[in-house]
Amino acid sequence: MARDLIGRYVWIVDTLTRYEKLSRKEINRLWMLSPFSEGEPLPERTFYNYRRNIEKNFNIDIACDSQGNYYIDTDSSPRNRSFTNLILDSYAVSSALKESSIPDDRVEIEDVPSAREFLPIVLDAMKGGNRLNITYAGFNRSRAERNIVFCPYFVKRYKQRWYMIGLKVKDKGIRTYALDRIREMKMLTETFTMPANFEPDKLFGNIVGVTTSEAAVKTVRLQTTPTQAKYFRALPLHRSQQEQVTDSYSIFTYRLKLNYELAHEILALGPAVKVLEPPELKAMVVTQLKETLALYESPGEKRESPTE
Repeated sequence: MARDLIGRYVWIVDTLTRYEKLSRKEINRLWMLSPFSEGEPLPERTFYNYRRNIEKNFNIDIACDSQGNYYIDTDSSPRNRSFTNLILDSYAVSSALKESSIPDDRVEIEDVPSAREFLPIVLDAMKGGNRLNITYAGFNRSRAERNIVFCPYFVKRYKQRWYMIGLKVKDKGIRTYALDRIREMKMLTETFTMPANFEPDKLFGNIVGVTTSEAAVKTVRLQTTPTQAKYFRALPLHRSQQEQVTDSYSIFTYRLKLNYELAHEILALGPAVKVLEPPELKAMVVTQLKETLALYESPGEKRESPTE
């Protein structure tokens, strides 16, 4: 889709989100004030097409009540709400930077791996049920793996990176591939059928990150400083988060499977967080801490003199 067309879609979603409910007359009045109108009203047929394309491409439902007022259906799934927030946040930042007169050198933007090249292909393959042939340069391989035939079941965004999750045909196992590590991708004519009993939430519902696990779900309890507790309240570690507050600390409880990302999220917080349970997670964190400390305490390591 053309960039200006996506901008029009996002404008409609953003406007309905901010005003909650609007009639066609009110939408048209605001449209005339937008940069997309070019002095022309939004035709009824065009609005209808935009509405249907928004629902089709973004899974955002625009409903209409008995009074003829349009609104974003807030009863949609958590994934739809997250997706709505994602595109609105991106649009808001982009628009603010574009319209401001602030010099470029006063705006520092994090450079993150981009998935623009392959994400549209993956989404098209998911829609049509087409297999993909990819070349993947994983961090743990010295050479890129070629001719991987893959059935994309769904995609997930985590820490500014996009991942596709699905079936690796050769191994007949569920795999996760980071789109920024893909070197080549081709959509095949061969199709696949997603298993009827495959539910992404069952795979990632009790997971932090993208590393799947067959392990049982555990009760995770973390003790935090009051300051760290404020960060967890603002940005929960997981949707199962519950908090018990005391005068000098907080205890956060979760229902999670133990994996690499969970341990490293905790390690990144340093002394602000202590694992209370389960013992397996505590052991994972302690082991990582000891191995890290050993790097600085190894025998025979040359110590720099203060005068050097």
